[in-house]
Amino acid sequence: MRWSKPLRLHLSVLVALLLLCTSSPLIWLAFSQGRSAAVLAGEKQMRQMSLRLVEGYRNALEGGYEAIAVASSLPQLISLPPDDLSAKQAFFVDVLRNVPNATSIYGGYPDGSYVQVISAANRTVRTALAAPDGAAFAVRTIAWRDKADVISTIRFLDANGGLINEHTFEYTTFDPRARPWYRSVAQYGHPISIGPYVTGTLGVPTLTMAIPMKGNRQIVVGINIHLQTVSNLLDAREISPRARSYVIDDHDKLVAHSDPAIMSKILGSWSEDGTDGRLTNGLDGSVETVMRLRQSPRYANGEVARFDLDGEAYLAQIAPVTFSGLFKGSSVAVIVPLEDLVRQANRQLVRNLLIAATFVIGGIGASILLSRLIGRSLFQLADEARRIGDLDFAGTRTSHSWISEINTLASALAASRRAIAQFALYVPREVVRRIVNPDGSPTKATRQEVTVLFTDIRDFTTISELHTPEDVVDILSIYFELLNQIAERHGGTVVQYLGDSAFVMWNAPIQDASHVEHGCRCTLAMKAAFDELNVKNRSNGQPELITRFGLHSGQAVVGSFGAISRQQYTAMGDTINVASRLEGLNREFGTSILASAAIHSMVRDLFAFRAIGPVKVKGRAEAVEIYELVQSEDLDP
Repeated sequence: MRWSKPLRLHLSVLVALLLLCTSSPLIWLAFSQGRSAAVLAGEKQMRQMSLRLVEGYRNALEGGYEAIAVASSLPQLISLPPDDLSAKQAFFVDVLRNVPNATSIYGGYPDGSYVQVISAANRTVRTALAAPDGAAFAVRTIAWRDKADVISTIRFLDANGGLINEHTFEYTTFDPRARPWYRSVAQYGHPISIGPYVTGTLGVPTLTMAIPMKGNRQIVVGINIHLQTVSNLLDAREISPRARSYVIDDHDKLVAHSDPAIMSKILGSWSEDGTDGRLTNGLDGSVETVMRLRQSPRYANGEVARFDLDGEAYLAQIAPVTFSGLFKGSSVAVIVPLEDLVRQANRQLVRNLLIAATFVIGGIGASILLSRLIGRSLFQLADEARRIGDLDFAGTRTSHSWISEINTLASALAASRRAIAQFALYVPREVVRRIVNPDGSPTKATRQEVTVLFTDIRDFTTISELHTPEDVVDILSIYFELLNQIAERHGGTVVQYLGDSAFVMWNAPIQDASHVEHGCRCTLAMKAAFDELNVKNRSNGQPELITRFGLHSGQAVVGSFGAISRQQYTAMGDTINVASRLEGLNREFGTSILASAAIHSMVRDLFAFRAIGPVKVKGRAEAVEIYELVQSEDLDP
């Protein structure tokens, strides 16, 4: 069977394809451009953010560096404590007031002396120092370490520098000359940066910058910056809610992070003695990737990198944070999920797809409406053709269409309808169905088993003499219409009308496995229907149409016979002749329905028969065993 679908489907698919072919490239172009623009804008934001972070990081540290650079040239810091202690203290307090990122500033001397001013604003620091209420600064002094009257005091000052209290502390556990910041500066004689590490006094993670005094590199001035202070500069959420930034030092240790929870763990890890800061790298899965990326000069100098982590794409911006020769190898990294940058483009894509889907659905709806307008008449014509194929000629004709080609087709179909309707009046309907149906079986003559019924009206010649031809035609029309309806109801085909006689056949042209039974039931039904018709005729003054029936079953040649240009569907053979002779024998035996032994042998359990015996039939050498069909055993003809 060849592929075919309704017109509405073809139009819907065509319109949908046209809309999709038009809209898809535009949507994809808009999405691609929007996505690219979003990524470029995100990369620009990341570069600006990294620059601000680097600048902020530098500013956070540079204030402290500038302070110790100034301190390295002050004469009051050259003298060994406790000389000029008030001047040293005043300068250091002033530095802490102006460098809020600093936790402490101090000086270490070659004799082991040490002066440190600590900001007590941080709760952790206050706890570590056991600072009294109102203390803003703590001043720790160690002097005359090698003398009997060693000075080892810690003084607590208020915000104005006034003394709150003072007490001694155990100095032997702390020697500035043993600290990394002092040893490095004293050995190499240039500024250094160290960290993160845990301060001896406060026990908190710290970044340290230290510088030698001008003219005496054995005197070192240093300042501490708390790691938490640095992390506060790293907020990258203005790019996206999931963006983060962090600082990695030259030893690939995670120094600071924008996530407060991660930063808290970093601080906690550095607060533990001997803990390696690299153990915290696992707190953020992107750190290992950034460590690899910054080995490449391409990405280490600011080019945005793309990488995948846990099935998600990310962008990374890496920038060095070195300044004044300090913190060499440290980098700040800004990490942003790519999805966050293109989310707006994805939303726009969804909106565009919804708009396109709306147009496609609208186009499909319009095409369906159009196909309905076009197809309504086509469906009517198709339905009309089906009814013609079924020989159903009742009903209305196809309505007028606004498409002229459809009207032409309707006119041609109407002409075919009229021709086939007339044709069906003269040829058995099933034969007509086979002729007009291209899939129908041919009507070539073949031998097959059939059941044949012949009918005839008793004394019809007398009836014809007593009535006008017009009346006779009307009487027969009613009679044959009733006969035809009953025959078709029981699966029979009226092959031919011969005057007042009829020739009905079963099992051809329609196959019927129970053709004998159906033939018997049809005959009994006809007799009952004609009896009722005769009752009405008597009451109306119309002649009674007493009908005789002859029923036989056997082999016959069935099909189309005649010339090439004029043929007739019928059946031929001894079976047909016997059935005709049986109908005539009813006059001799005064019966209505005579059936052959072939009929009796096949349905004797279903119907009541009265045996008459063997009878010589005209045209046959052998006698024919005949029976009278009386009624159905279930009394339901």
